Amino acid sequence: MERKGILGRKLGMTQVFAKDGKLIPVTVVEVEPNVVTQIKTTETDGYDAIQLGFETKKEKLSNKAEQGHMKKTNTAPKRFLKEIRGVDVSKYVLGQELTVEVFEEGEMVDVSGVSKGKGYQGVIKRYHQSRGPMGHGSQYHRGVGSLGTMRPMRVFKGKKLPGHMGHVSVTMQNLEVVAVIPEENVILIKGNVPGPKKSLVIIKTAVKKSTVKKEKVELVSYAAEVAEETKETATDETKTSQEETAE
Repeated sequence: MERKGILGRKLGMTQVFAKDGKLIPVTVVEVEPNVVTQIKTTETDGYDAIQLGFETKKEKLSNKAEQGHMKKTNTAPKRFLKEIRGVDVSKYVLGQELTVEVFEEGEMVDVSGVSKGKGYQGVIKRYHQSRGPMGHGSQYHRGVGSLGTMRPMRVFKGKKLPGHMGHVSVTMQNLEVVAVIPEENVILIKGNVPGPKKSLVIIKTAVKKSTVKKEKVELVSYAAEVAEETKETATDETKTSQEETAE
């Protein structure tokens, strides 16, 4: 299975309308042109992959190793470097730029990112456990509960306890690409993707549904309608002013 991928930045969620009246919740991902910074092959590295660089940063913020790595591709230092495995390396060259047009409407993708961090949380929020009675005499409200039996005299490994919640790598599978907007370097993906706003996400060809491609959804465009209304209003105002001048 040949894969492809690109790096982007999650901007947030919104909703769009199809011409048949359906409302589609989408995540907006901004995808600046990615640069192929390294090509790995089976002969040299044991596997096929490309390394993509995303988001230019100041040269003074990079060390000499990074600068030397980027000079091979004649590009500025990048903030993020990620590998995409399983690609056909013969289709790529060093320094090549990949844009949002890598993907098409209707394709199925897997989106990976780091989930929102929730900090240190108790078992009710972290594992959805039930609380105790809230009466004053119960003396048990949001506690962990029993930790173990008398026999081992210890807490078994794997016990669900309070701790750090969130901020882990998550992949949402089988999401549909609703729209690709090259003019704005934006991809609209149906549903939600992991991570807070402005976070890095990796969009790859879906593993389970790589051959599935749904029909393109015709979206309602309000820009053209607003332009027509503005034009009609301007025309009416011009006619009115001409009539007043003639009188």
